[in-house]
Amino acid sequence: MGFLVSPMMSLFSKVTVLLLFVLWCASFTSTEAYDPLDPTGNITIKWDIISWTADGYVAVVTIYNFQQYRHIQAPGWSLGWTWAKKEVIWSMQGGQATEQGDCSKFKGNVPHCCKKSPTVVDLLPGTPYNQQTANCCKGGVISSWAQDPANAASSFQLSVGSAGTSNRTVRLPKNFTLKAPGPGYTCARAKIVKPTRFMSTDKRRITQALMTWNVTCTYSQFLAQKTPSCCVSLSSFYNDTIVPCPKCTCGCRRNNSDSGGCVEPNAPHLASVVSSLGNNNPMPLVQCTSHMCPIRVHWHVKLNYKQYWRVKVTITNFNYNMNYTQWNLVVQHPNFDNLTQTFSFNYQSLSPYSAISKLHVPCGWFYLLYKFVSFSSIECKMGILIMLYFLDR
Repeated sequence: MGFLVSPMMSLFSKVTVLLLFVLWCASFTSTEAYDPLDPTGNITIKWDIISWTADGYVAVVTIYNFQQYRHIQAPGWSLGWTWAKKEVIWSMQGGQATEQGDCSKFKGNVPHCCKKSPTVVDLLPGTPYNQQTANCCKGGVISSWAQDPANAASSFQLSVGSAGTSNRTVRLPKNFTLKAPGPGYTCARAKIVKPTRFMSTDKRRITQALMTWNVTCTYSQFLAQKTPSCCVSLSSFYNDTIVPCPKCTCGCRRNNSDSGGCVEPNAPHLASVVSSLGNNNPMPLVQCTSHMCPIRVHWHVKLNYKQYWRVKVTITNFNYNMNYTQWNLVVQHPNFDNLTQTFSFNYQSLSPYSAISKLHVPCGWFYLLYKFVSFSSIECKMGILIMLYFLDR
């Protein structure tokens, strides 16, 4: 892929800016759940009580992805919380609890889940219609709101028992956790908000929830992973020398395929290792390199004229364990507000700050040379603030 930019600064200034980004990313160690490239982005969990039952209520829980470019990729989200009292989940639609827990005290009807701290996941595509609800059954995959708002939400319905039967007796769940699918999200306390209003399909009648509370979850790349997930190498047309990724950027090489290890691309046991770990396994299995990063982004200056400069970006995946087809590339550069032409990809500007412009590559196909390699949901924490996000369909 490539792009053409007007020269508002010299080539040396551009390279200097890139190197400063690398140094800034390497030295920043904050673990706050805050994304500087999407400062207002978050995932909001809306909990709407739609009816009361004899011992509790029926609620619809919806997960909205209000982030600009970060998807929730396969194997999808998992949502957890801790009940405030001794609630149980009698039944669910559009989702399921991962564990039933100890329901031995119940005679006759047995609840769907009796755990004090349940974990819920989305159902898979192809779920029977009588088990579905609106915006469910996508395997936990959610698109970003800015790119695909029609697929930026996921919902499930649950019937809660041993709970309050009025606004005064219901107690809000606590300690919400969200994995999408790995760590990185921090969720605030549930907060009662104005009841959600629902419009009928013919748009002639409006109903509203009996009670609504929201939970806001924000993302931190440093909470998601302590080491970088990608690195950036640099080159230019006038020099045969390539500035490679620094050694041990994402970890140092070990001679095994365990977590933190690597495998050679021509290893005879590679196929068996990949198949045993399973598709969409969040644990990376990287090719042995000096940098040990799952993703390498190469920034090559092809032309540097007085009227414009042109850069080619090459993305190489060294992670044998992921299988993703749709991806995003976000690049921060102070001269991208003068971008005049792009090649082989779509462009959309993201401007969380008025003084900073960014390059945004929406979804697209990308084929790799390695037999068992495809993209994963990776976030670069070093090097020109390039971020990669992939969504499996």
